[in-house]
Amino acid sequence: MYLIKDMPLNERPRERLMLYGAKSLSTYELIAIIFRIGYGKLSAIDLAKMIINETEDISELRNKTVNELSAIKGVGKTKAITLLAAFELGERVLKPRAEYKQVCSPRDVYELLKYDLKDLKQEVLIVLYLDVKTNLIAKKQIFQGSLNQSLIHPREVFKYAVKYSAYSILLVHNHPSGDPEPSIQDLEVTNRFKKIGELLQIQLLDHVIIANDKYLSIKEYQQ
Repeated sequence: MYLIKDMPLNERPRERLMLYGAKSLSTYELIAIIFRIGYGKLSAIDLAKMIINETEDISELRNKTVNELSAIKGVGKTKAITLLAAFELGERVLKPRAEYKQVCSPRDVYELLKYDLKDLKQEVLIVLYLDVKTNLIAKKQIFQGSLNQSLIHPREVFKYAVKYSAYSILLVHNHPSGDPEPSIQDLEVTNRFKKIGELLQIQLLDHVIIANDKYLSIKEYQQ
């Protein structure tokens, strides 16, 4: 093991990126550039290699929390935050400019959020906030875990609707199993939020379930 500064110039990740481009670098070299420094006697490259060797699939890293990443010896919170920020930035660069899209159908919802929900191991609930013409105002992840109406607080959903002066909302969550068929809990959550929305005069347009490359509209399912 030796520090990056002790490596020949043409072998250092930063210099190689400048000379040959980012695509010429290995995954651990890219992570080493993000980390900048190592830990103890480990260089940033050694630390990056250790993380990759301990991970079955590199895509799993994007689903880890700051605490989970920082628990890895040598990473710490600063490196964990930087790494997660890099993953998120990469995803946003690859996604279309969905923030400016009008959401008119379940298909629009799927196209908007398929990259957010792809490969997630846990269920998450995302709420889309729309104006009177169904233009997207904002999207918020409200909940993570199995959908259960007793665990999801309506105030968390509707406080943003008030904040953004949203005319309507859309509930969206994923099924990691790949089966978009709604559960009893999914239907209960939908009906509950529909009734609350009616009281607040904020319409729940639909609840869309995304399961990998499939999606289902609960509104259409219940018709």
